[in-house]
Amino acid sequence: MLSSKASCLCGAVKITAREINPKFTVCHCDGCRGWGGGPFFAVQCGTNVEIEGDDNVKMYESSSWASRGFCTECGTHLFFKFKESGAYNMAVGIFKNLADLEMDMQYFSDQRPDYYCFSNKTREMTKAEIMAYFTKAI
Repeated sequence: MLSSKASCLCGAVKITAREINPKFTVCHCDGCRGWGGGPFFAVQCGTNVEIEGDDNVKMYESSSWASRGFCTECGTHLFFKFKESGAYNMAVGIFKNLADLEMDMQYFSDQRPDYYCFSNKTREMTKAEIMAYFTKAI
């Protein structure tokens, strides 16, 4: 597990994540691609997360199992937070010094558009597999 500090573009939100899984995920769902204009690259950070400036974080309930957080000042996409566990999947790009990361999983692989692809060999889950997983978890 890695530990690192992150911030939004303007610095209004500062994050310390103490349990970052170096095997990051990529989500191709319509919501993630609509939110950021492309796939969402995320590191799993668990719940051992400290957020400074959380009054500048806006939460958007994007599904029945999770919400998305972004900075109200600069709009930086910060995280995807699971409601039941409180665990965070944070945007890889907000961390400036993470090393030795490995793309491990692609979510909603059947929604990945034809205009991009990754050469990395990863595990993949389709929309049906994701929905079945979260239906059981709720």
